Amino acid sequence: MLYQRSREIEQRLEEVLGLVRAGRYSTPKIAEKVGVSIPTVSRCVSALRERGHCIRAERHAEGWRYVLVRRPEKSGAR
Repeated sequence: MLYQRSREIEQRLEEVLGLVRAGRYSTPKIAEKVGVSIPTVSRCVSALRERGHCIRAERHAEGWRYVLVRRPEKSGAR
């Protein structure tokens, strides 16, 4: 299918965003849950940040994990 790859990427980004939103997962755990490599998770997080999601890594007693600080702003909104 012509746009199959694009849909797979969008679906992966949504999965990663959902796990980041949960605030409990590190890069290796996200990679395991989504079934991709650690570098792929890093690329997904970068792509989500480029889309306006404020994602940061925080250190906790169990180790590092991603958290979503806020939702993206709408284009043109002030």
